[in-house]
Amino acid sequence: MSHGPVEKDPEEWATGDEPMTGPQQSYLETLAREAGTQVPADLTKAQASQLIDQLQGRSERLQDS
Repeated sequence: MSHGPVEKDPEEWATGDEPMTGPQQSYLETLAREAGTQVPADLTKAQASQLIDQLQGRSERLQDS
């Protein structure tokens, strides 16, 4: 039985429907550039978090480390 921190699904965040934060947007733009894709401008915090997770899996920089 794990006693580590429990991660909450971004869809369940109380503030998940607010616009993405500046740091999320900046990080997403970096990941998107590395993945050869673009970031939609009107993402919510929850959507941005999910897209970050997806793009991290495709980022060459992260796969090479």
